[in-house]
Amino acid sequence: MAKEYIEFAGDFALENITIHNHEDNLAVDIKGLVVEFNIYESIFANALTGSLVISDSTGLIGKLPVQGTERLTFKLSTPGSLTIDCTEESGHPMHVYAVSDKQQDGDTKEIYVLHFASREFLRNIRTRVSQAYSGRMNEMVASILGDENYLDSRKTLNVQKTRNQDKIVIPNLHPFQAINMLERKAMADDSNSVGYYFYETPRGFNFRSWESMFVDSRGNPRAAKQSFEYMPLNMTDESTYQGNPHKDKITHGYQSVEGYRFLNSSHDVAAMQAAGTYGHRVISHNLYDKSYKESDYHYHNYFNDTKHLDGNKVPVVSTPVDFDDKSISDYPESKVTVMPTSRFIHDEDTGAFGIDVEQDGITEASRLSQKNQILAGTRLEMTIKGQSYLEVGDVIQFNLQTVENKKNSDGKFDPQYSGRYVITKLRHRVTTTEYINVLELIKDSVAKAYRTDNSKTYPGKKARKDKFIVQDIRYQDDIGTMDGY
Repeated sequence: MAKEYIEFAGDFALENITIHNHEDNLAVDIKGLVVEFNIYESIFANALTGSLVISDSTGLIGKLPVQGTERLTFKLSTPGSLTIDCTEESGHPMHVYAVSDKQQDGDTKEIYVLHFASREFLRNIRTRVSQAYSGRMNEMVASILGDENYLDSRKTLNVQKTRNQDKIVIPNLHPFQAINMLERKAMADDSNSVGYYFYETPRGFNFRSWESMFVDSRGNPRAAKQSFEYMPLNMTDESTYQGNPHKDKITHGYQSVEGYRFLNSSHDVAAMQAAGTYGHRVISHNLYDKSYKESDYHYHNYFNDTKHLDGNKVPVVSTPVDFDDKSISDYPESKVTVMPTSRFIHDEDTGAFGIDVEQDGITEASRLSQKNQILAGTRLEMTIKGQSYLEVGDVIQFNLQTVENKKNSDGKFDPQYSGRYVITKLRHRVTTTEYINVLELIKDSVAKAYRTDNSKTYPGKKARKDKFIVQDIRYQDDIGTMDGY
């Protein structure tokens, strides 16, 4: 019987880790052999994966035998919370696909790792899609996912309806490749989001935009599923649980961050500019009539067209970047892309996105910028007590108190690094004694503008008095001076 009540922060229930042999339907409970259990989720991955570290003194790998084609069933939960149910009863067991790192541990034991994934992961490898589709992108994804000839999934698909309808031929691609192609073309029906994410969580598959993860269909911010706080050790007062006498010990444990690190401590403006995040020129080329159109994307002009985690007020880069007082988005030549648009399917030029061929250039530039803004946002890795109801795509609140323990103008928390984040990667790690989550979090904006330099040390073009100088090295003297000409 499953545990119903939490006894301490990080408490967990892990039931019946069973491996099933296909050949003779032999089922063996291996829970007693497992020293580490992992499940991995990511909005950048199409399917769930995981691993089991086995300490085996029974010779299981040879007796069963384990060949990489077995079913794996289990249940994992925080007591009284949502269960990660991968049992035969749920209809969604995992499947072992590899055995690795086999090594001897003393005279009587051997250690090895079993790698597993959802059924759709393996179906994707075995099948290809060669078929024409018409309709909305979300309808095509649903068709590929549920088709018995392709992924044959029976799991829930959570979709955000797409605006664009199109006629598409999938050219002999694996199902996930086909869906990822549709991702790049998808445009949200209820927002200006371009480009979707297709990923799996323990509750099913998702096909949705970045914006939909933190904004509902009415445009309102989604509530944070949980709040977390990190305080330096010298600032922790367990007697009052971080200054809140009404917070009980278990709640305090679940909301406390055990450790964190920022994966990008500073924004790589040079790399993002080269990638077209801030400025991008797309040349749309009509292959039939030889015409072309240039479309320039400016980050600051389109920033408010989409929602952002910490509001729409503050772009990541907003100050002048050159002597001529131009912003970083005033250089569309940073990246130039040539994109063919003409397809003339059924005598209709639908363009690259199936909406308006005249807008293809700016749509493609917006898609690329939106994707890059996420990757260039604040990325944070955080370790917390295990909580089975969390999944990728959820919004959380992270509060980081300054080391100085001083209150700033916005309160006691760091104004740049605190705020709302989306869980983009999630690891459920269970050992014999503990359950933890390792989260990778991203936020694409800041609530408060970064401090800028308003001094006169970096003059604009009108204030400059120096001139461009060319010098001839032939007239260089012995001490290294040169005469100009």
